[in-house]
This record gives sequence, C-alpha cells and structure tokens, in this order.
Amino acid sequence: MIKAVLFDLDNTLINFSEFKKRASSKAALAMKKAGLKADSKKIEENLVEFYFHHGIESDDAFSRFLFKQTGEVDPRILAAAINAYLKEKYRYLKPYPGTRQTLSYLLKKQYKLGIVTDGLRLKAWMRIMEAGLDGYFQVVVTYEDTGKQKPNIEPFLKACEQLKVKPNQCLHVGDWPQRDIDGAKAAGMSTCLALYGGMTGEADYSIKDIRELTSIL
Repeated sequence: MIKAVLFDLDNTLINFSEFKKRASSKAALAMKKAGLKADSKKIEENLVEFYFHHGIESDDAFSRFLFKQTGEVDPRILAAAINAYLKEKYRYLKPYPGTRQTLSYLLKKQYKLGIVTDGLRLKAWMRIMEAGLDGYFQVVVTYEDTGKQKPNIEPFLKACEQLKVKPNQCLHVGDWPQRDIDGAKAAGMSTCLALYGGMTGEADYSIKDIRELTSIL
C-alpha cells in the first residue's frame, strides 16, 4: 500500500530546462548589449552549452564563460548578464500546470509527500519557494543530506527514514529514467516516469501530465 509520494524537483514539479534556457538567452543578449563582441545568437548557443556542461548549479558559470570567451571578466558585462538572468528566471520559475492542485489532493488523501533532488540545498529551496510549493512537503532531501546523487539509493532511503515509511510504501515520480526510475527501483520503491519532462523509459507507471497521479493513486 502506497503511503508516501516522492518527487524529483527539476522537470518534474517545475520546468527547469525551459526557465534555464530562457534566462540564459536573456543573459546572452545582455552581454552583447553590454559590450561582448560576438553575434548574440552565437553567444546564446555557446552560453547554454557551457552552462549545462560546466554545471547547472554552479555560481560562477557566467564569469568562467566570459573568461573563456575573452580572457578576462569585465564586471560591467558580468553584472548585466546576472541581472538579466535573474529577472527572466523568476518570470518562468513556476510549477507545471496542475501541480498545486495535485499536491493538495494527495495531502487531502493523507499521503506523505517529499522531494528527492540532486540539487544543492539552498538553490533547491529557492526554487521551491519561488514556485510556491514550500507548504506541501514534509521532507526535502538534497545532495548535502547524503553526499550522494541519484541513482544511488541513499537519497531515496533518507527520504523514507525521515517520512517514517518503508521503501515499498513509496511511489517516486521523476523525469530521468537512469537516475530517478532506476534509483527508486533499486531502493525498493514503485516508480512513475514524468514523460512531460522530455525523456522516455520504462517504469511501473508513466504520466504525460502531473494531474494523472490522482487516477494512479
């Protein structure tokens, strides 16, 4: 019997890839306007590629990108990029349609809810808060809680421990087959693949919309 539902955060509860690309695009345009000598489209392509390769949780991606492009970090260009990025980020950092309603339904049905994310604690909480999801979850397990990333089973088991449930009483919902689904399955959980996150794979269940969880449960 399922007593708890665990969720991945990025591309499962919030459209992380979309806001990251949109915000990076605005940052690239701001760099061009501030004096970076290159075609704005080329800057955008190089920046998005660099950001995802260097590390999407990194704090120094823009400064390292500028140094790679020009051999120096112009504070005027860097400031323009960061300001533009943050403004655009908070315009698009929202949960997928139906997310809040689905979470409210699950809570009403007395399921325990948690998040298991590879993100860093502060950044994960910033996204959760900005998306208006902070009131729904009893547990949020981040990279710092175990020092392990999915598909390692430790983050999943940590969430079970904190929620006081057994792994076979959990359903984990995530978008990444190799990390979310394989990891949760190895931990002994039921699995649900969020196809709307952009990946395909095998799981106990699959959904094209988060609202489909209400019929599964």
